[in-house]
This record gives sequence, C-alpha cells and structure tokens, in this order.
Amino acid sequence: SVIDTSTHTEVRRVDLQGRYPRGIAISDDSRTAYIALMGSDRMVAVDLQTWAVSGHSTPGDSPRHVVLSPDGAHLYVSNNRDGTVVKIDRTSGAIVGSVRTGDQPRSLDISSDGEAIYVVNYKSSTMSKVRTSDMSIMQTVATDAMPIGITYEPTKQRVWVACYGGTIIVFDDSRLLAD
Repeated sequence: SVIDTSTHTEVRRVDLQGRYPRGIAISDDSRTAYIALMGSDRMVAVDLQTWAVSGHSTPGDSPRHVVLSPDGAHLYVSNNRDGTVVKIDRTSGAIVGSVRTGDQPRSLDISSDGEAIYVVNYKSSTMSKVRTSDMSIMQTVATDAMPIGITYEPTKQRVWVACYGGTIIVFDDSRLLAD
C-alpha cells in the first residue's frame, strides 16, 4: 500500500506478485523499491514512477530483510530458511557473495561506511558482523533469546538489538573484533 502521509489514506495498492513482503530498500534516487518476498525465493523491483513490478533476483529461500549499500551498488538480503546473507549486484540482480550466519537470520543493518553488515539470527540467539568486501564473518556474539530487530548507530558506533523477550542489547562496535 502507498499511503499519503498528509491524509493518512491509501492512495495506491501495488500487486507484488508474491506473498509476505517483508524487507524493503529504496534507491537513493527514489525511483526503485526493492522488496523481499518472504513466502518465496524472490525479490521484486517496483518502479516508483509507473508502479510496474518486475522480478529482480532470487536471493535464497525465504528472503526476509534487505538493505542497500551506501554507494548504491549492492543489496544485502537475509534468507530466513537458508540461514544466509547474500550480496546482490543491484543493477544485474546477480548474487556476488554469500555467507551462512546462523539459524533464521532476520533483520540486518549496514555500517555507514558500508564495510560491515550486522544481522540477528533469531533461532541461534546471536548477532553476526559480516565483512562486506568478502562476505566473511568477522564476529558472532550471543544475544538474549530470539533477537528480531537491529540498527547500527554510526555516531557512537553502537549496534542495538531488540529481542522478543522485551530486552534491548547495545553492543559497542568499536570494541567488537576489527580487521
């Protein structure tokens, strides 16, 4: 659904040709939305001028969340059933890297310099830091049970993780393992 924020009403409904849309990333020029369809193995691209929907990529089984690299060149997608995070060339839709992070990776975020991805692994109760250049795991740390949300805060280099039990854990990324 497209919502007019001034009237709080739905002005358009876009058929994404798939079930359970979850993650969404918008190109820097605001012309394209990339949407993970969790009930499939697909991502779609929506032209935000014409509302046309096209297949973009097949990142893996049950894509859940998607973020765009700061330079706009790559999309990073968590695959809930596969236990992977994949790096996708935004233009071609080709997978250019992949790493297994844990059981049921859900939400993810990217550092402001684009050098690391942070992903919560729901069933593993962990958070993984992945180097984007080679898609290798830099570190995995324990969280409370069932982490579901994550955000990277660049000013103080902190990673905030929300867990289903009602806790929020804050990791100081300047203290996490670096190169």
